Amino acid sequence: MFFKKKNEIKTYDAENKKPAIRASICTGEEVAGFRDIHTGSFEEVMLIRSEKDLKEFRRAYGIEGEIEKFY
Repeated sequence: MFFKKKNEIKTYDAENKKPAIRASICTGEEVAGFRDIHTGSFEEVMLIRSEKDLKEFRRAYGIEGEIEKFY
């Protein structure tokens, strides 16, 4: 109400990680985060419940283009 959210762009290691969405086959739950290019490990950042959440993830990290989805 009194305080506005800061619109700062967060950073990530673009050389070693790429944005990705992990989706559950059973429940359809989606989690946005970053996947390590070398090891394939996934770092969760936020739960995606709607298109609005996905847009917020893109805005927060300055991501444009396609985001890989894996199961």
